[in-house]
Amino acid sequence: MLSIRLNRLAMIVAAATLLAPSGPVAAQTPDHPTETAQFPSAKDLRTMTTSGSYLAARHASVERDAMSAATFYRSALRTDPKNNELLDRAFISSLAEGDIAIAVKLADRILAIDKSNRVARLVVGVHNLKLKKYAVAQKNIKQSIRGPITDLVATLLAGWADYGADDTKQAVANIDALTGPEWYPIFKDLHSGMLLDLAGRNKEAGARLERAYKLDDSALRVADAYARWLSRNKDGAAALAVYEAFDKKLARHPLIQEGIKEIKAGKKLPQLVSSPQTGAAEALYGIGASLTRRGGEDLALVYLQLALYLSPDHSMALLSLADLYESVKKPEMAIGVYQRVPVDSPLKRNAQIQLATNLDAVDRSDEAIKILRGVTEQDSSDLEAIMALGNVERGRKKFADCAKTYGKGIDVIAETKGKPNWVYYYFRGICEERSKNWGKAEADMKKALEIQPEQPHVLNYLGYSWIDRGLNLDEAMKMIKHAVDQRPDDGYIVDSLGWAYYRIGNYDEAVKTLERAINLKPEDPTVNDHLGDAYWRVGRTLEARFQWAHARDLKPEAEELPKIEAKIEKGLPADETPSAASADKKKDDGKGG
Repeated sequence: MLSIRLNRLAMIVAAATLLAPSGPVAAQTPDHPTETAQFPSAKDLRTMTTSGSYLAARHASVERDAMSAATFYRSALRTDPKNNELLDRAFISSLAEGDIAIAVKLADRILAIDKSNRVARLVVGVHNLKLKKYAVAQKNIKQSIRGPITDLVATLLAGWADYGADDTKQAVANIDALTGPEWYPIFKDLHSGMLLDLAGRNKEAGARLERAYKLDDSALRVADAYARWLSRNKDGAAALAVYEAFDKKLARHPLIQEGIKEIKAGKKLPQLVSSPQTGAAEALYGIGASLTRRGGEDLALVYLQLALYLSPDHSMALLSLADLYESVKKPEMAIGVYQRVPVDSPLKRNAQIQLATNLDAVDRSDEAIKILRGVTEQDSSDLEAIMALGNVERGRKKFADCAKTYGKGIDVIAETKGKPNWVYYYFRGICEERSKNWGKAEADMKKALEIQPEQPHVLNYLGYSWIDRGLNLDEAMKMIKHAVDQRPDDGYIVDSLGWAYYRIGNYDEAVKTLERAINLKPEDPTVNDHLGDAYWRVGRTLEARFQWAHARDLKPEAEELPKIEAKIEKGLPADETPSAASADKKKDDGKGG
């Protein structure tokens, strides 16, 4: 991805200007919302009123479900075909959904009414380019210009259309003539270089790619394109130097690792793009990915969908699109995109790990675990996959499994003589503690603190555990206070301090501290339960029952629910000592009491 300092305001203004006629573009999901019992059939859609379809489409847009929005807008359009607003919304939603074939048909209808619609021009132009109709592609793309982002996109796409029409000279001249913000040159040099490279003008291509590389040697696509050119036109050593320099900045990127392996095998690497279509896709991807990272999700979605229309197997575009869906909290759609990454892509392993994470997010954890175990079986030293597997197992309370998994990560680090990582010991300690292996858990927590002495989450977890067991009370209290000093706004850690006060019998201080925690984490059942206990001990019994009732309604862990219900009914026993008040309460995986 290009690490280019794009002007945020310019991007947002451009995105808003491009899409303003139809409101925000919504991200799609592959399945319709789970709260909907059954999505209407084609027959049902035909019988819906225009207003019914319109309202359903608007609701889907609010939910960022472009698939449903497009379906309902098209349904409404069928019953009111002359409604230009419906036409425009159906077009934008279809484009966001990635159904470019339908978007093209709707774009043609829009242009028959409004020849100046720039989004429609862009879509039709990209369609022309895909069909190798380069002259008409140039005409439509050039009419899509408006603003710094769209100017650059249109110029690069038109350049690739010029190249497709066998006019490399004009393509480069038009790209060179474009002036604009300080982040233009790297895109211009990269695409001019790739274009000249395909045209066989090797020396000129190298000069352009070298210039782009000097502008930003940390830009992945620039480094990759330049190294590929060097492997064919200079020597493998020069190409290897570029890859290894990048690896020092961003270690172990799969595409860079693949390049290093191929160069060491004595291979000359092909161009990054192979046709006008893949060149245009690279332009759309590069700018779309940059927008995704800088808050321009709506416009990025359009560019990434168009990039994949031109080059369906573009792995980097697929990962960027999936990442976009993750950013708008649509894991179902991200799952579908990750599944599209080609099996032979160097990025397939990354896609599998992210696929598993999203499967877990939609409660398909068994599938996630199966995928991650498969990845770790292929490479037992893959620390990223090991960590992901351990996290899924821990989140699903498979504590014996996650203790073993994090242990494998610790073993890999030791075998490779890497620097010890406190996180593995901390997480394994949590899993051991939850498996009732306190001795092992305590040893891991101490090891984590040995590696990272000031780490607040470890201080909190170990200190809380000691107090919960009546051990090392003074040291434990100091540890938790130190954790709170570092993370005063972390409700879980503040809750730990409040519960520590409770366990040593300082109920007044417990109430004050737990009230702070409840302001920070009002939705957490354990924090509410703790505050209820503290209220009861200071005689505020009505408030105690209110907090317990709230804790009950917030879906506590299954083993805690009957205890909470008993307290609502009977309160706390008068003779209960602090050390016995809640000996079985569990921390939220190290986040607090």
